[in-house]
Amino acid sequence: MSSSQPFQKIGVVGAGSMGSEMAMLFAENGLTVSSFDVAHSNIDNLLEMIKTKVNSDEVRSRISGYKDYDSFIKSLGGVKARKLFVFSVKHGEPSDQVLEAMTEYLHEGDVILDGGNEWYRNTERRQKALAPKGVYYIGMGVSGGYQSARRGPSMSPGGDKTILKEILPLLERFAAKDQKTGSPCVTIIGPRGSGHYVKMVHNGIEQGMLGILSEAWEFLYKCLHIPLDDISNIFREWSDHGELKRNFLVEIGADICAQPDPSGSASHLLNKIQDKVVQDADSTEGTGYWCIMESAERHVSAPTIAAAHFFRVASANRASRLKVVEALGQDMGAARKQSQLTDTEKKEHVEDLRQAVYAAFLASFVQGLNLIARASRDEGWGVDLGRCIKIWREGCIIRSEYVADLLQPLLEKREVMNVLALEDVAKEVKRTIPALSRVVQRGLEFNTHIPTLSASLEYYKYCAGLHLPTQFMEAQLDYFGAHSFDLKEEGAGEVKKGKHHFEWKPA
Repeated sequence: MSSSQPFQKIGVVGAGSMGSEMAMLFAENGLTVSSFDVAHSNIDNLLEMIKTKVNSDEVRSRISGYKDYDSFIKSLGGVKARKLFVFSVKHGEPSDQVLEAMTEYLHEGDVILDGGNEWYRNTERRQKALAPKGVYYIGMGVSGGYQSARRGPSMSPGGDKTILKEILPLLERFAAKDQKTGSPCVTIIGPRGSGHYVKMVHNGIEQGMLGILSEAWEFLYKCLHIPLDDISNIFREWSDHGELKRNFLVEIGADICAQPDPSGSASHLLNKIQDKVVQDADSTEGTGYWCIMESAERHVSAPTIAAAHFFRVASANRASRLKVVEALGQDMGAARKQSQLTDTEKKEHVEDLRQAVYAAFLASFVQGLNLIARASRDEGWGVDLGRCIKIWREGCIIRSEYVADLLQPLLEKREVMNVLALEDVAKEVKRTIPALSRVVQRGLEFNTHIPTLSASLEYYKYCAGLHLPTQFMEAQLDYFGAHSFDLKEEGAGEVKKGKHHFEWKPA
Protein backbone atom coordinates (compact mmCIF):
# COMPACT_ATOMS: atom_id res chain seq x y z
CA MET A 1 0.00 0.00 0.00
CA SER A 2 1.44 3.38 -1.00
CA SER A 3 2.21 5.75 1.85
CA SER A 4 0.43 8.49 -0.12
CA GLN A 5 -2.85 6.87 0.76
CA PRO A 6 -4.56 8.73 3.64
CA PHE A 7 -5.37 5.49 5.45
CA GLN A 8 -3.21 2.42 5.98
CA LYS A 9 -5.63 0.80 8.42
CA ILE A 10 -9.37 0.16 8.27
CA GLY A 11 -11.86 -0.88 10.91
CA VAL A 12 -14.64 -3.16 9.71
CA VAL A 13 -17.68 -3.06 11.98
CA GLY A 14 -19.74 -6.20 11.41
CA ALA A 15 -18.23 -9.60 10.64
CA GLY A 16 -21.19 -11.32 9.02
CA SER A 17 -21.03 -12.69 5.49
CA MET A 18 -20.48 -9.29 3.82
CA GLY A 19 -18.20 -7.82 6.49
CA SER A 20 -15.96 -10.89 6.63
CA GLU A 21 -15.53 -11.05 2.87
CA MET A 22 -14.74 -7.32 2.70
CA ALA A 23 -12.16 -7.71 5.48
CA MET A 24 -10.31 -10.26 3.35
CA LEU A 25 -10.62 -8.06 0.25
CA PHE A 26 -9.16 -5.05 2.07
CA ALA A 27 -6.26 -7.10 3.45
CA GLU A 28 -5.46 -8.47 0.00
CA ASN A 29 -5.31 -4.88 -1.24
CA GLY A 30 -2.71 -3.85 1.30
CA LEU A 31 -4.74 -2.50 4.23
CA THR A 32 -4.31 -3.59 7.83
CA VAL A 33 -7.77 -4.70 8.89
CA SER A 34 -9.32 -4.67 12.35
CA SER A 35 -12.69 -6.43 12.49
CA PHE A 36 -15.23 -5.93 15.25
CA ASP A 37 -18.65 -7.44 15.92
CA VAL A 38 -20.93 -7.35 18.96
CA ALA A 39 -21.70 -11.00 18.11
CA HIS A 40 -18.44 -12.59 19.25
CA SER A 41 -19.11 -15.78 17.29
CA ASN A 42 -18.85 -13.79 14.06
CA ILE A 43 -15.30 -12.80 14.94
CA ASP A 44 -14.45 -16.41 15.77
CA ASN A 45 -15.89 -17.49 12.42
CA LEU A 46 -13.87 -14.85 10.56
CA LEU A 47 -10.59 -15.89 12.17
CA GLU A 48 -11.30 -19.51 11.25
CA MET A 49 -12.37 -18.57 7.74
CA ILE A 50 -9.15 -16.76 6.86
CA LYS A 51 -7.18 -19.92 7.58
CA THR A 52 -8.71 -21.60 4.54
CA LYS A 53 -9.85 -18.72 2.30
CA VAL A 54 -6.68 -16.61 2.43
CA ASN A 55 -3.65 -18.33 0.96
CA SER A 56 -0.98 -15.84 1.97
CA ASP A 57 0.47 -15.73 5.49
CA GLU A 58 1.29 -12.07 4.93
CA VAL A 59 -2.34 -11.24 4.07
CA ARG A 60 -3.66 -13.29 6.99
CA SER A 61 -1.39 -11.35 9.32
CA ARG A 62 -3.11 -8.12 8.31
CA ILE A 63 -6.49 -9.26 9.70
CA SER A 64 -7.25 -9.08 13.42
CA GLY A 65 -10.52 -9.64 15.24
CA TYR A 66 -11.82 -7.74 18.28
CA LYS A 67 -14.75 -8.25 20.63
CA ASP A 68 -14.68 -4.98 22.58
CA TYR A 69 -14.56 -1.35 21.48
CA ASP A 70 -11.51 -0.35 23.54
CA SER A 71 -9.11 -2.84 21.96
CA PHE A 72 -10.73 -2.34 18.52
CA ILE A 73 -10.11 1.43 18.57
CA LYS A 74 -6.62 1.01 20.05
CA SER A 75 -5.70 -1.26 17.13
CA LEU A 76 -6.56 1.62 14.77
CA GLY A 77 -4.28 4.06 16.58
CA GLY A 78 -6.52 5.20 19.40
CA VAL A 79 -9.25 7.79 19.81
CA LYS A 80 -7.21 10.79 18.60
CA ALA A 81 -5.81 9.06 15.54
CA ARG A 82 -7.61 9.65 12.27
CA LYS A 83 -9.57 6.49 11.50
CA LEU A 84 -11.44 4.90 8.59
CA PHE A 85 -14.37 2.56 9.27
CA VAL A 86 -16.59 0.45 7.10
CA PHE A 87 -19.96 -0.48 8.58
CA SER A 88 -21.53 -3.78 7.55
CA VAL A 89 -24.44 -3.69 9.97
CA LYS A 90 -28.19 -4.20 9.57
CA HIS A 91 -30.07 -1.05 8.67
CA GLY A 92 -32.05 1.06 11.12
CA GLU A 93 -31.85 0.59 14.87
CA PRO A 94 -28.91 -1.87 14.94
CA SER A 95 -26.76 0.65 13.09
CA ASP A 96 -27.92 3.44 15.39
CA GLN A 97 -26.98 1.35 18.43
CA VAL A 98 -23.50 0.62 17.10
CA LEU A 99 -22.96 4.26 16.19
CA GLU A 100 -24.10 5.41 19.62
CA ALA A 101 -21.69 2.99 21.31
CA MET A 102 -18.83 4.20 19.10
CA THR A 103 -19.45 7.95 19.45
CA GLU A 104 -17.04 8.39 22.37
CA TYR A 105 -14.28 6.82 20.28
CA LEU A 106 -14.76 9.06 17.25
CA HIS A 107 -12.52 12.06 16.58
CA GLU A 108 -12.36 14.91 14.14
CA GLY A 109 -11.41 13.70 10.66
CA ASP A 110 -12.69 10.15 11.12
CA VAL A 111 -14.57 8.68 8.17
CA ILE A 112 -17.37 6.10 8.35
CA LEU A 113 -18.33 4.30 5.15
CA ASP A 114 -21.74 2.75 5.77
CA GLY A 115 -21.79 -0.21 3.41
CA GLY A 116 -25.16 -1.52 4.55
CA ASN A 117 -28.50 -1.23 2.79
CA GLU A 118 -29.62 1.83 4.73
CA TRP A 119 -32.61 4.13 4.33
CA TYR A 120 -31.14 7.33 2.88
CA ARG A 121 -32.93 9.61 5.36
CA ASN A 122 -31.20 7.71 8.20
CA THR A 123 -27.91 8.35 6.43
CA GLU A 124 -28.63 12.07 6.24
CA ARG A 125 -29.70 12.17 9.89
CA ARG A 126 -26.42 10.57 10.96
CA GLN A 127 -24.41 12.89 8.73
CA LYS A 128 -25.96 15.91 10.47
CA ALA A 129 -25.49 14.40 13.94
CA LEU A 130 -21.77 13.70 13.38
CA ALA A 131 -20.92 16.92 11.57
CA PRO A 132 -20.32 18.97 14.78
CA LYS A 133 -17.63 16.43 15.78
CA GLY A 134 -15.97 16.75 12.38
CA VAL A 135 -16.74 13.10 11.64
CA TYR A 136 -17.72 12.24 8.07
CA TYR A 137 -20.47 9.69 7.47
CA ILE A 138 -20.63 8.37 3.90
CA GLY A 139 -23.62 6.36 2.70
CA MET A 140 -21.98 3.80 0.44
CA GLY A 141 -24.07 1.22 -1.35
CA VAL A 142 -22.14 -2.03 -1.79
CA SER A 143 -23.53 -4.29 -4.49
CA GLY A 144 -22.97 -7.81 -5.70
CA GLY A 145 -23.61 -9.99 -2.66
CA TYR A 146 -20.96 -11.66 -0.54
CA GLN A 147 -19.11 -13.07 -3.56
CA SER A 148 -18.43 -9.57 -4.89
CA ALA A 149 -17.63 -8.34 -1.38
CA ARG A 150 -14.77 -10.84 -1.56
CA ARG A 151 -13.61 -10.23 -5.14
CA GLY A 152 -14.59 -6.61 -5.73
CA PRO A 153 -18.02 -4.97 -5.45
CA SER A 154 -19.75 -2.15 -7.25
CA MET A 155 -20.00 0.84 -4.90
CA SER A 156 -22.08 4.02 -4.82
CA PRO A 157 -20.72 6.41 -2.18
CA GLY A 158 -22.52 9.65 -1.39
CA GLY A 159 -21.68 12.44 1.06
CA ASP A 160 -19.07 15.13 1.58
CA LYS A 161 -17.39 15.70 -1.79
CA THR A 162 -13.97 16.65 -0.38
CA ILE A 163 -13.75 13.48 1.69
CA LEU A 164 -15.04 11.37 -1.17
CA LYS A 165 -12.34 12.70 -3.46
CA GLU A 166 -9.77 11.85 -0.81
CA ILE A 167 -10.85 8.23 -0.38
CA LEU A 168 -11.94 7.55 -3.98
CA PRO A 169 -8.49 6.22 -5.04
CA LEU A 170 -8.70 3.68 -2.23
CA LEU A 171 -12.21 2.63 -3.22
CA GLU A 172 -11.13 2.34 -6.84
CA ARG A 173 -8.36 -0.02 -5.75
CA PHE A 174 -10.70 -2.72 -4.48
CA ALA A 175 -13.82 -2.01 -6.57
CA ALA A 176 -14.98 -4.38 -9.31
CA LYS A 177 -13.47 -3.57 -12.71
CA ASP A 178 -15.44 -3.24 -15.93
CA GLN A 179 -14.47 -6.20 -18.11
CA LYS A 180 -14.44 -4.05 -21.25
CA THR A 181 -12.51 -0.98 -20.10
CA GLY A 182 -10.91 -1.92 -16.80
CA SER A 183 -12.57 1.09 -15.17
CA PRO A 184 -13.39 0.69 -11.46
CA CYS A 185 -17.09 0.34 -10.74
CA VAL A 186 -17.26 3.12 -8.18
CA THR A 187 -17.99 6.82 -8.54
CA ILE A 188 -18.95 9.80 -6.41
CA ILE A 189 -22.73 9.69 -6.68
CA GLY A 190 -23.47 13.04 -5.04
CA PRO A 191 -24.02 14.72 -1.68
CA ARG A 192 -25.90 13.67 1.45
CA GLY A 193 -27.94 10.45 1.11
CA SER A 194 -27.60 10.05 -2.66
CA GLY A 195 -25.29 7.04 -2.47
CA HIS A 196 -27.66 4.94 -0.40
CA TYR A 197 -30.57 6.14 -2.55
CA VAL A 198 -28.92 4.86 -5.72
CA LYS A 199 -28.21 1.53 -4.01
CA MET A 200 -31.86 1.35 -2.90
CA VAL A 201 -32.98 1.81 -6.51
CA HIS A 202 -30.38 -0.72 -7.72
CA ASN A 203 -32.08 -3.22 -5.40
CA GLY A 204 -35.50 -2.20 -6.70
CA ILE A 205 -34.39 -2.84 -10.29
CA GLU A 206 -32.91 -6.13 -9.09
CA GLN A 207 -36.22 -7.04 -7.46
CA GLY A 208 -38.05 -6.49 -10.74
CA MET A 209 -35.53 -8.59 -12.65
CA LEU A 210 -35.71 -11.43 -10.11
CA GLY A 211 -39.48 -11.53 -10.50
CA ILE A 212 -39.26 -11.53 -14.29
CA LEU A 213 -36.73 -14.35 -14.45
CA SER A 214 -38.61 -16.51 -11.94
CA GLU A 215 -41.72 -16.19 -14.10
CA ALA A 216 -39.69 -17.12 -17.20
CA TRP A 217 -38.32 -20.16 -15.38
CA GLU A 218 -41.81 -21.37 -14.49
CA PHE A 219 -42.92 -20.89 -18.09
CA LEU A 220 -40.04 -23.07 -19.30
CA TYR A 221 -40.21 -25.72 -16.58
CA LYS A 222 -43.88 -26.15 -15.82
CA CYS A 223 -45.58 -25.10 -19.04
CA LEU A 224 -43.11 -26.11 -21.74
CA HIS A 225 -41.97 -29.01 -19.52
CA ILE A 226 -38.28 -28.50 -20.32
CA PRO A 227 -35.92 -30.41 -17.97
CA LEU A 228 -33.85 -28.32 -15.57
CA ASP A 229 -30.54 -29.27 -17.18
CA ASP A 230 -31.90 -28.11 -20.54
CA ILE A 231 -33.15 -24.87 -18.99
CA SER A 232 -29.63 -24.37 -17.67
CA ASN A 233 -28.34 -24.65 -21.23
CA ILE A 234 -31.00 -22.22 -22.45
CA PHE A 235 -30.00 -19.65 -19.83
CA ARG A 236 -26.32 -20.11 -20.70
CA GLU A 237 -27.09 -19.50 -24.35
CA TRP A 238 -29.10 -16.40 -23.45
CA SER A 239 -26.22 -15.00 -21.39
CA ASP A 240 -23.61 -15.74 -24.07
CA HIS A 241 -24.91 -13.32 -26.68
CA GLY A 242 -27.76 -11.00 -27.65
CA GLU A 243 -29.86 -8.80 -25.42
CA LEU A 244 -29.17 -10.83 -22.26
CA LYS A 245 -25.41 -11.07 -22.77
CA ARG A 246 -23.48 -11.19 -19.49
CA ASN A 247 -26.63 -10.73 -17.47
CA PHE A 248 -25.68 -11.79 -13.95
CA LEU A 249 -29.07 -13.18 -12.94
CA VAL A 250 -29.39 -15.24 -16.12
CA GLU A 251 -25.86 -16.60 -15.58
CA ILE A 252 -26.53 -17.72 -12.02
CA GLY A 253 -29.92 -19.05 -13.13
CA ALA A 254 -28.01 -21.45 -15.37
CA ASP A 255 -25.93 -22.58 -12.39
CA ILE A 256 -28.99 -23.06 -10.20
CA CYS A 257 -30.86 -25.17 -12.77
CA ALA A 258 -27.83 -27.42 -13.26
CA GLN A 259 -27.17 -28.04 -9.56
CA PRO A 260 -27.93 -31.63 -8.53
CA ASP A 261 -29.26 -32.50 -5.11
CA PRO A 262 -26.16 -32.70 -2.85
CA SER A 263 -27.86 -35.41 -0.79
CA GLY A 264 -27.44 -37.76 -3.74
CA SER A 265 -31.05 -38.11 -4.93
CA ALA A 266 -31.86 -38.11 -8.63
CA SER A 267 -33.53 -34.71 -8.30
CA HIS A 268 -32.09 -31.20 -8.40
CA LEU A 269 -31.58 -28.96 -5.37
CA LEU A 270 -33.97 -26.40 -6.85
CA ASN A 271 -36.86 -28.86 -6.66
CA LYS A 272 -36.42 -29.10 -2.89
CA ILE A 273 -36.52 -25.35 -2.18
CA GLN A 274 -39.73 -23.87 -0.77
CA ASP A 275 -41.48 -21.28 -2.91
CA LYS A 276 -41.23 -18.39 -0.47
CA VAL A 277 -39.16 -15.20 -0.31
CA VAL A 278 -39.20 -13.78 3.21
CA GLN A 279 -36.69 -10.89 3.07
CA ASP A 280 -39.42 -8.29 2.75
CA ALA A 281 -41.85 -9.91 5.18
CA ASP A 282 -39.39 -10.42 8.05
CA SER A 283 -37.85 -6.92 7.71
CA THR A 284 -34.31 -8.19 7.14
CA GLU A 285 -34.30 -6.22 3.87
CA GLY A 286 -35.89 -2.81 3.39
CA THR A 287 -34.71 -1.57 0.01
CA GLY A 288 -37.56 -3.05 -2.05
CA TYR A 289 -40.22 -1.56 0.20
CA TRP A 290 -38.44 1.79 0.33
CA CYS A 291 -38.13 1.86 -3.46
CA ILE A 292 -41.87 1.40 -3.92
CA MET A 293 -42.61 3.92 -1.18
CA GLU A 294 -40.32 6.45 -2.87
CA SER A 295 -41.84 5.85 -6.30
CA ALA A 296 -45.28 6.63 -4.85
CA GLU A 297 -44.01 9.62 -2.86
CA ARG A 298 -42.24 11.10 -5.90
CA HIS A 299 -44.99 10.19 -8.40
CA VAL A 300 -42.86 7.91 -10.57
CA SER A 301 -44.65 4.91 -12.07
CA ALA A 302 -42.74 1.70 -11.24
CA PRO A 303 -45.16 -1.23 -11.71
CA THR A 304 -42.54 -3.83 -12.66
CA ILE A 305 -40.69 -3.24 -9.40
CA ALA A 306 -43.94 -3.06 -7.39
CA ALA A 307 -45.43 -6.22 -8.92
CA ALA A 308 -42.27 -8.18 -8.12
CA HIS A 309 -42.33 -6.91 -4.55
CA PHE A 310 -45.95 -7.87 -3.89
CA PHE A 311 -45.35 -11.24 -5.56
CA ARG A 312 -42.59 -11.87 -3.02
CA VAL A 313 -44.75 -10.67 -0.15
CA ALA A 314 -47.58 -12.99 -1.19
CA SER A 315 -45.15 -15.90 -1.35
CA ALA A 316 -43.66 -15.30 2.10
CA ASN A 317 -46.37 -16.67 4.38
CA ARG A 318 -46.55 -20.08 2.77
CA ALA A 319 -48.64 -21.63 5.54
CA SER A 320 -51.33 -19.00 5.07
CA ARG A 321 -51.16 -19.42 1.30
CA LEU A 322 -51.74 -23.16 1.61
CA LYS A 323 -55.01 -22.41 3.40
CA VAL A 324 -56.07 -20.26 0.44
CA VAL A 325 -55.12 -23.09 -1.91
CA GLU A 326 -57.37 -25.36 0.11
CA ALA A 327 -60.23 -22.86 -0.09
CA LEU A 328 -59.92 -22.03 -3.80
CA GLY A 329 -58.57 -25.32 -5.13
CA GLN A 330 -55.19 -26.13 -6.63
CA ASP A 331 -56.24 -25.62 -10.25
CA MET A 332 -56.69 -21.86 -9.87
CA GLY A 333 -52.99 -21.23 -9.22
CA ALA A 334 -51.40 -24.16 -11.05
CA ALA A 335 -49.41 -23.62 -14.26
CA ARG A 336 -50.58 -25.97 -16.98
CA LYS A 337 -48.25 -28.29 -18.86
CA GLN A 338 -48.49 -27.87 -22.64
CA SER A 339 -47.81 -31.42 -23.80
CA GLN A 340 -49.26 -30.91 -27.27
CA LEU A 341 -46.59 -28.48 -28.47
CA THR A 342 -44.19 -29.50 -31.23
CA ASP A 343 -40.45 -28.95 -30.89
CA THR A 344 -40.70 -26.09 -33.39
CA GLU A 345 -43.43 -24.42 -31.35
CA LYS A 346 -41.38 -24.82 -28.17
CA LYS A 347 -38.39 -23.15 -29.83
CA GLU A 348 -40.61 -20.27 -30.91
CA HIS A 349 -41.94 -19.91 -27.37
CA VAL A 350 -38.42 -19.95 -25.93
CA GLU A 351 -37.26 -17.23 -28.33
CA ASP A 352 -40.31 -15.09 -27.55
CA LEU A 353 -39.62 -15.59 -23.87
CA ARG A 354 -36.00 -14.47 -24.28
CA GLN A 355 -37.08 -11.22 -25.92
CA ALA A 356 -39.88 -10.76 -23.38
CA VAL A 357 -37.43 -11.12 -20.49
CA TYR A 358 -35.20 -8.48 -22.06
CA ALA A 359 -38.11 -6.10 -22.66
CA ALA A 360 -39.27 -6.50 -19.06
CA PHE A 361 -35.71 -6.12 -17.70
CA LEU A 362 -35.49 -2.88 -19.66
CA ALA A 363 -38.75 -1.73 -18.07
CA SER A 364 -37.30 -2.32 -14.61
CA PHE A 365 -34.19 -0.28 -15.50
CA VAL A 366 -36.26 2.55 -16.97
CA GLN A 367 -38.47 2.76 -13.90
CA GLY A 368 -35.53 2.75 -11.50
CA LEU A 369 -33.55 5.34 -13.45
CA ASN A 370 -36.60 7.61 -13.69
CA LEU A 371 -36.92 7.41 -9.91
CA ILE A 372 -33.26 8.36 -9.39
CA ALA A 373 -33.68 11.26 -11.84
CA ARG A 374 -36.73 12.58 -10.01
CA ALA A 375 -35.12 12.26 -6.57
CA SER A 376 -31.93 13.91 -7.81
CA ARG A 377 -33.86 16.90 -9.11
CA ASP A 378 -36.03 17.13 -5.98
CA GLU A 379 -33.04 16.91 -3.63
CA GLY A 380 -30.52 18.86 -5.72
CA TRP A 381 -28.06 15.94 -5.84
CA GLY A 382 -26.91 16.24 -9.45
CA VAL A 383 -26.72 12.46 -9.99
CA ASP A 384 -25.39 11.43 -13.40
CA LEU A 385 -27.50 8.48 -14.56
CA GLY A 386 -24.82 7.45 -17.03
CA ARG A 387 -22.31 7.04 -14.19
CA CYS A 388 -24.84 4.88 -12.35
CA ILE A 389 -24.92 2.58 -15.37
CA LYS A 390 -21.12 2.68 -15.50
CA ILE A 391 -20.70 1.36 -11.96
CA TRP A 392 -23.37 -1.30 -12.59
CA ARG A 393 -21.27 -2.90 -15.35
CA GLU A 394 -19.53 -5.29 -12.96
CA GLY A 395 -19.65 -6.46 -9.38
CA CYS A 396 -23.40 -6.06 -8.95
CA ILE A 397 -26.56 -8.13 -9.26
CA ILE A 398 -28.09 -6.08 -12.10
CA ARG A 399 -25.05 -6.39 -14.35
CA SER A 400 -26.34 -6.61 -17.92
CA GLU A 401 -23.89 -5.75 -20.66
CA TYR A 402 -26.33 -5.17 -23.52
CA VAL A 403 -28.51 -2.90 -21.40
CA ALA A 404 -25.46 -0.98 -20.17
CA ASP A 405 -24.15 -0.55 -23.73
CA LEU A 406 -27.57 0.82 -24.71
CA LEU A 407 -28.13 3.19 -21.80
CA GLN A 408 -24.75 4.53 -20.71
CA PRO A 409 -23.99 6.68 -23.80
CA LEU A 410 -27.57 7.98 -23.81
CA LEU A 411 -27.47 9.14 -20.19
CA GLU A 412 -23.96 10.41 -19.46
CA LYS A 413 -23.51 14.11 -18.66
CA ARG A 414 -27.11 15.11 -19.36
CA GLU A 415 -30.32 15.38 -17.39
CA VAL A 416 -32.91 12.84 -18.50
CA MET A 417 -36.18 12.74 -16.59
CA ASN A 418 -37.91 10.01 -18.62
CA VAL A 419 -35.61 7.34 -20.06
CA LEU A 420 -38.49 5.75 -21.96
CA ALA A 421 -38.78 8.88 -24.14
CA LEU A 422 -35.25 8.43 -25.54
CA GLU A 423 -35.37 7.41 -29.19
CA ASP A 424 -32.96 4.48 -28.94
CA VAL A 425 -34.76 3.07 -25.90
CA ALA A 426 -38.11 3.46 -27.66
CA LYS A 427 -36.74 1.52 -30.64
CA GLU A 428 -35.79 -1.39 -28.39
CA VAL A 429 -39.23 -1.42 -26.80
CA LYS A 430 -41.01 -1.33 -30.15
CA ARG A 431 -38.80 -4.16 -31.41
CA THR A 432 -39.41 -6.51 -28.48
CA ILE A 433 -42.88 -5.66 -27.19
CA PRO A 434 -44.60 -8.02 -29.69
CA ALA A 435 -42.77 -10.95 -28.04
CA LEU A 436 -43.64 -9.67 -24.57
CA SER A 437 -47.28 -9.38 -25.59
CA ARG A 438 -47.33 -12.94 -26.95
CA VAL A 439 -45.72 -14.31 -23.78
CA VAL A 440 -48.27 -12.56 -21.56
CA GLN A 441 -51.10 -13.84 -23.75
CA ARG A 442 -49.76 -17.40 -23.56
CA GLY A 443 -49.13 -17.00 -19.86
CA LEU A 444 -52.81 -16.32 -19.32
CA GLU A 445 -53.70 -19.27 -21.52
CA PHE A 446 -51.25 -21.57 -19.73
CA ASN A 447 -52.22 -20.20 -16.29
CA THR A 448 -48.61 -19.52 -15.40
CA HIS A 449 -47.74 -16.75 -12.93
CA ILE A 450 -46.80 -13.54 -14.77
CA PRO A 451 -47.37 -10.57 -12.44
CA THR A 452 -44.08 -8.88 -13.31
CA LEU A 453 -44.10 -9.64 -17.04
CA SER A 454 -47.68 -8.48 -17.40
CA ALA A 455 -47.01 -5.33 -15.32
CA SER A 456 -44.11 -4.52 -17.66
CA LEU A 457 -46.32 -4.90 -20.72
CA GLU A 458 -49.03 -2.69 -19.23
CA TYR A 459 -46.41 -0.11 -18.24
CA TYR A 460 -45.30 0.25 -21.84
CA LYS A 461 -48.90 0.36 -23.03
CA TYR A 462 -50.13 3.07 -20.71
CA CYS A 463 -46.95 5.13 -21.02
CA ALA A 464 -47.55 5.08 -24.78
CA GLY A 465 -51.30 5.72 -24.45
CA LEU A 466 -52.51 8.79 -26.32
CA HIS A 467 -56.03 8.39 -24.92
CA LEU A 468 -56.18 6.62 -21.56
CA PRO A 469 -59.35 5.52 -19.78
CA THR A 470 -58.31 7.79 -16.92
CA GLN A 471 -60.47 10.48 -18.52
CA PHE A 472 -63.44 8.47 -17.22
CA MET A 473 -61.77 8.26 -13.80
CA GLU A 474 -61.23 12.03 -13.85
CA ALA A 475 -64.92 12.56 -14.57
CA GLN A 476 -65.94 10.33 -11.68
CA LEU A 477 -63.57 12.14 -9.32
CA ASP A 478 -65.19 15.42 -10.37
CA TYR A 479 -68.69 13.94 -9.96
CA PHE A 480 -68.34 12.92 -6.30
CA GLY A 481 -65.41 15.05 -5.14
CA ALA A 482 -65.48 18.21 -7.27
CA HIS A 483 -61.83 17.55 -8.15
CA SER A 484 -62.15 19.45 -11.45
CA PHE A 485 -60.76 18.60 -14.89
CA ASP A 486 -59.06 20.08 -17.95
CA LEU A 487 -60.41 19.83 -21.49
CA LYS A 488 -58.62 18.08 -24.37
CA GLU A 489 -58.92 21.20 -26.50
CA GLU A 490 -56.72 23.07 -23.99
CA GLY A 491 -53.50 21.25 -24.90
CA ALA A 492 -51.27 18.71 -23.17
CA GLY A 493 -52.27 19.73 -19.67
CA GLU A 494 -50.26 20.28 -16.50
CA VAL A 495 -49.69 18.21 -13.37
CA LYS A 496 -52.06 20.30 -11.27
CA LYS A 497 -55.77 20.57 -10.50
CA GLY A 498 -57.97 21.22 -13.51
CA LYS A 499 -59.74 24.48 -14.25
CA HIS A 500 -63.26 23.15 -14.78
CA HIS A 501 -66.00 21.62 -12.64
CA PHE A 502 -69.38 20.35 -13.78
CA GLU A 503 -72.30 19.99 -11.38
CA TRP A 504 -73.19 16.43 -12.39
CA LYS A 505 -75.80 16.10 -9.69
CA PRO A 506 -76.70 18.85 -7.23
CA ALA A 507 -76.09 18.08 -3.55
